[in-house]
Amino acid sequence: MNDRTDGRARGISAAGARKNNANGVIASRLKALYQAIESEPVPQQFIDLLGRLDEAERAQSGD
Repeated sequence: MNDRTDGRARGISAAGARKNNANGVIASRLKALYQAIESEPVPQQFIDLLGRLDEAERAQSGD
């Protein structure tokens, strides 16, 4: 067997290995960004708007 670990032993080209690494970097950065946004509180304006929309739906269904 061939013990090379540079990717060519498994049939992966150098360009393919760089692409996989770039995809991994992008994926980890997007995940970090999503987690940061996910931990932010919901603005009170959005909560108020959702409350008004719920009230409008209830009013329409009562007609």
